[in-house]
Amino acid sequence: MISIIDYGAGNLKSVEKALRYLNVDSKVTFDSDEINKSDGVILPGVGAFPMAMESLKKRGLDKVILDIAKEDKPFLGICLGMQMLFDVGEEIEETKGLGIIKGRVREIYGDVKIPHMGWNSLIINKRNKLFEGIPDSSYVYFVHSYYAEVENKEDLNAYSEYGNIDITAAVSRGNIYGLQFHPEKSGDLGLKILKNFVDLTI
Repeated sequence: MISIIDYGAGNLKSVEKALRYLNVDSKVTFDSDEINKSDGVILPGVGAFPMAMESLKKRGLDKVILDIAKEDKPFLGICLGMQMLFDVGEEIEETKGLGIIKGRVREIYGDVKIPHMGWNSLIINKRNKLFEGIPDSSYVYFVHSYYAEVENKEDLNAYSEYGNIDITAAVSRGNIYGLQFHPEKSGDLGLKILKNFVDLTI
């Protein structure tokens, strides 16, 4: 069973719907015991970094995620859920993140449209198990105004070019995976990535 963490925000239903399409047993929950008993965990997210972190902490879910990071249980952060894996977010005010992936989340800059919204191609520089069967230059769907700067390049799996910025598209460290794009909105290819994640839990 896959737990989809409910912290009062995020694209929970679309992720749940995508897993249901894949015939995967999943549950939207904020119950720590259920999350700890599950085979894999997904942290979706849309919204503002400070409010999302505050909501996680109020429910004690930050500690649950940090405990998962010490285990072998597969964990996937999507969009804001990926950004919160980093040390610090600069949205609205500087806010401490979970600190699982080293780096900062900064506002997109330059002569580009903000938010970065729509389809963009992936440049896969370090393959992990989520990208099995996924061709380089595949297009996926983004919606975000902030991007993660990765401190340790070994944590970076894929990026997308947007203006003068290399947008971090995918990261991983051990059992922790993060995607800036929305696999649940990225058609068959996104479903394949989600299926690859589910296969890690079997």
